[in-house]
Amino acid sequence: MRFFTIFMLLLTVTAQAATEKVVAKKMGSRFEITAVAQDAAEARAAINAAYAEIDRLEAMISSWRDTSETHRINAAAGLEPVAVSPELFHLIHRAGKVSALTNGIFDITFAGAGKLWDFKAENPRLPDPEAVKNRLRLVDYRKIQFDHQAKTVFLPEKGMRLGFGAIGKGFAANRAVQLMKARGIKSGVVNAGGDLLAFGTQEDGRPWGVAIADPQNRDRVFAWLRVDNQAVVTSGDYERFIEIDGKRYSHILHPRTGYPVDDLRSVTVICPDGELADALATSVFILGRREGLDLVNKLKGVEAILVTAEGSFLYSQAIQTQMDF
Repeated sequence: MRFFTIFMLLLTVTAQAATEKVVAKKMGSRFEITAVAQDAAEARAAINAAYAEIDRLEAMISSWRDTSETHRINAAAGLEPVAVSPELFHLIHRAGKVSALTNGIFDITFAGAGKLWDFKAENPRLPDPEAVKNRLRLVDYRKIQFDHQAKTVFLPEKGMRLGFGAIGKGFAANRAVQLMKARGIKSGVVNAGGDLLAFGTQEDGRPWGVAIADPQNRDRVFAWLRVDNQAVVTSGDYERFIEIDGKRYSHILHPRTGYPVDDLRSVTVICPDGELADALATSVFILGRREGLDLVNKLKGVEAILVTAEGSFLYSQAIQTQMDF
């Protein structure tokens, strides 16, 4: 999940264009949507429509709302299949493909095991190792059963849970951009709690500029990205963590151990799809510098910037073609 934003947009428009920006709290995070249009009313109407779509999607994928489709799937775990909307069915199916791509490092069934950690507690404690072990037995995306004809989803073991924290905001950003484009908006930015998706160009024809901040010094920008119809998503350990007996534990947990990983400080993924960038940012963070970069370098159209625990910067093979230093 993304609980921070390290992006700064460089925006340049001409006097002939109307640029509107609206900030709102959605999905438990700060969202910021910018639209460039011929007049302010057109831009604001598109932004309002995008936020309405985000609200609709949150009502569908939230595991906390007892009226959501996701909640119904989780409540029926081990009991019966649940008929869902085609869009949620396909989202879960796509998530499974990313799980296969990452060899299970990305897994939306990890939701149950992750709840054993309380990163908001005033006096945090490590979870019971036996409880972690028991919960991990329920984590396996391959156990999800699909009926493509009836559009049902079944979690075959009681206690299994689906959670979209590592893909939901990217999914919402994609849909918000699609909706704005359908309303005639040619240029804009959706920043969904740190999952940023920019489309079109600035009014002078230049790509959008996105600054990447150093996670160890948030006031320092170490790279600028020239973004043209791409998503930029960062996953990091520096805003949500706990300390126990002098040791720091980040909120990003390994789905095979149930415990935090500590090889990297942040991962920024750049690719055309917000949903995929969202999932990959967390996956690469968990995989670590060597396996994470190996994965990115095998994927066409995907680039990444990694900051190691020691503060070193690592880049995927083609990243410098779109960076300014």
